[in-house]
Amino acid sequence: MEFAELIRISRCDRVMLQRPHHPKLDGTLCITGHHLIVSSRDDEPQELWLLHSNIDTVERRQQGMTGGTLWLKCKDLRILQLDVIGADQFAKVADTIEDLIRVEDPLLKYPFFYRAMYTVLEDGWTAFTTESEFSRLIQPGDDWRISYVNKDYKVCSSYPSAVVVPKSVEDSDLIAIANFRQAGRFPVLAYRHEGMAVLMRSGQPLITANGKRCKEDERLLNGVLAREKRGYIIDTRTQNLAQSAKNLAQSAKLRGGGYEPEPHYPNWRRVHKPIDRHHVLLDSLTKLMDGVNDTSSGTDKWLSRLESSNWMNNIKETLNCACLVAQCLDQEGASVLVHDTDGMDSTLQVTSLAQIILNPDCRTVRGFEALIEREWIQGGHPFATRHARSCYTPSAHRSKSNSPTFLLFLDCVYQIHAQFSCSFEFAENFLVMLFEHSYSSQFGTFLGNNECERRAMKAPERTCSLWSYVNRPEILPKYLNPMYEPNQRVIWPSVAPMSLQLWGSVFLRWVVDQGPQEAAWSVVRELKERDSSLRSRVARLRRQLQDLEREAMEVGIITSPTEEVMSVA
Repeated sequence: MEFAELIRISRCDRVMLQRPHHPKLDGTLCITGHHLIVSSRDDEPQELWLLHSNIDTVERRQQGMTGGTLWLKCKDLRILQLDVIGADQFAKVADTIEDLIRVEDPLLKYPFFYRAMYTVLEDGWTAFTTESEFSRLIQPGDDWRISYVNKDYKVCSSYPSAVVVPKSVEDSDLIAIANFRQAGRFPVLAYRHEGMAVLMRSGQPLITANGKRCKEDERLLNGVLAREKRGYIIDTRTQNLAQSAKNLAQSAKLRGGGYEPEPHYPNWRRVHKPIDRHHVLLDSLTKLMDGVNDTSSGTDKWLSRLESSNWMNNIKETLNCACLVAQCLDQEGASVLVHDTDGMDSTLQVTSLAQIILNPDCRTVRGFEALIEREWIQGGHPFATRHARSCYTPSAHRSKSNSPTFLLFLDCVYQIHAQFSCSFEFAENFLVMLFEHSYSSQFGTFLGNNECERRAMKAPERTCSLWSYVNRPEILPKYLNPMYEPNQRVIWPSVAPMSLQLWGSVFLRWVVDQGPQEAAWSVVRELKERDSSLRSRVARLRRQLQDLEREAMEVGIITSPTEEVMSVA
């Protein structure tokens, strides 16, 4: 397919663009295969470049033969108003944009056409391999190993080619376990805490109608636990949902969902901590944004709509589950296995957040990037499917597999960041940037649903990595937290309702101008830079003073340091 077949009109003069926190823009609209560009005709040029992949839905209102208005509702939660003169031009512009945002072929996405205009100092595609990331956790003679049983992605299409598993388990056993677990997602190591307690994740067990066991799966999980140690299986579904999945499979005499039978996993205790997923979560975001965009509502109505959206409750339940997992690992020294149905959504939220709570390295820029790569990108979160539609698409046109799972995770990180603002090397805008690029980007990092798909489309060879761009010396500083003070301790966030807050920089930024907050942080950065500069200068002067004192003592000018010198030193 050629983009020319979809572009009915490539240029349209005399359009009017209205966007949040900007004056009206009277200018020219240009439509390319990947961008919608509006340029002003004023002496002081203004321009909007918008990727078609960022547009969630288009709403049109025609005004007879004079033209009409288009509302472009975006996945970054912006709403743009575009007025077009002339009925024919209006229809062609609307049809063209609608056709371009429906292009689904990943090879036609912008990352395959984007060319970096900078020197790549570090290839982000190879920066966070399984071998390098787990090298600090796996030592010679250890109980864990890197397995390449999935090197062709035939055992589990959503897992990476390399995974970390117990050394006592053979690759043939892993194949048997993959047949016993939903989507082939057998238990793999996510994190190893101090004291050798481990965090694993997987899909749910597939229980047959006759209750057939998988002895390889039992050996893997039971072998992870030290003698007389207990472990916890955290199921992020309700007990009724897990039981109904098992009953459905048994009634249909098919292999279906369920949970680990306690007699066969005697040292594992199962705990249900339900977290909403998929379309339920997207419905929650829709209700939240409906309330946010209704600027005419009063305080009581606004608070009521915020509560009824259930978004803040989803944050509370997700953080609560992550804290439980962290508590098991840190305070009880117990190993934990987390799963939902297929282990691609709430499971990844919980395992990621638990690591942020426990591991100070995950609170650094590079550590957090590695966490995103490990748990989400290589871990098989289906970004392409989940982010194909967002909250502005009418519910009738959505799929039940569309979901803002990753956004909810980032919101949870923001909540922890707000409570421990000095413990994170990255600033809040780093999280906002990840949210934006996960939905629409010139980089290939979030393309596809898993590593298998990205390899098939040759994304590492044909696209640029987001990490290669972000980690450049001239880019990274704007994402750094000026208040950062390394904190090696475990941090325990509060999940009490009064401790959580709506993430204004994401949900309110197109309604409430965030300029004052950004200006305040700019002042903070300047003060910290000045403080750092002055401290360096003081240290340099101290060294010079000590050198002068040493020379004075050698020639006999003084016999011992003066009180002033000693106090400075």
